[in-house]
Amino acid sequence: MNRRKFLCKTAAASGMVALNAFPYHLFAATTRKLATDRIFLGPRKIELSRLAMGTGTNGSGGSSNQTKKLGLHGVAELFRAGYDQGLTFWDSADQYGSHPHLREALKTVPRDKVTILSKTHASTEKEMKADLDRFRRELNTDYIDILLLHNMQDANWPDKKKGAMAVISEAQEKGIVRTHGTSCHTIEALRTSAKHPWVEVDLARINPAQVAMDADPKTVISVLREFKAAGKGVIGMKILGAGRLRNEADKCLQFALSLDCVDCFTIGGESRTEMEDLLSKIPAASVRG
Repeated sequence: MNRRKFLCKTAAASGMVALNAFPYHLFAATTRKLATDRIFLGPRKIELSRLAMGTGTNGSGGSSNQTKKLGLHGVAELFRAGYDQGLTFWDSADQYGSHPHLREALKTVPRDKVTILSKTHASTEKEMKADLDRFRRELNTDYIDILLLHNMQDANWPDKKKGAMAVISEAQEKGIVRTHGTSCHTIEALRTSAKHPWVEVDLARINPAQVAMDADPKTVISVLREFKAAGKGVIGMKILGAGRLRNEADKCLQFALSLDCVDCFTIGGESRTEMEDLLSKIPAASVRG
């Protein structure tokens, strides 16, 4: 079985979470990759670690499983522990209510040593200006490294988000935002982001079992390669299918690490044990044959 046949077969069995016949040898590399590898993302070359520490495996309404389970100090302690082991990419969102948790972690971690990503639901100029001011207060930072329009679903999202995009572009000129883009939750929105010049970075759902994804892996990968051909950065998400593929972590990690169209990815751990497990599994998964 080659990669193409595996992806086609995976698409046909997209309702299945198990990956019992995963062809490890097809996704094995000759050089080990580490969670702490330094990646330079997108046209702005934003430096970060290959693995981002996520705060919203399942998040909505201003909270997430991480914030509920660990609380303010628990999330902050987890992020500080990750930083101590070389993870410098922190993924947050207004929807997850996780800005205060990152602010707490920043009390003992130098701001310029970490890359912070956040996401906004703003559409208008007024909404976006208010979000930018509030996000920076909540995080206690003068700037946000990566700011994304959150959960794009419509193919015509640029028309609906024109006001927010203008404010973010102006903020980038002032150094308040370093790079910007989208997170997408439909294949139509993803295709628009691949083509739109405003998008410098995209957060895309990808795993080999098509769990919580926009389309089958083969289709998503073809669009992600459009991003890369245009010089854009791609961050993978739902690598473990929003937690539903935790028991298949080795396979999912090997799949993600093998993709030439994914620069880095975010996974939300809920304990130090989970975080350290990912640190150990990533190098092994990258070369497993």
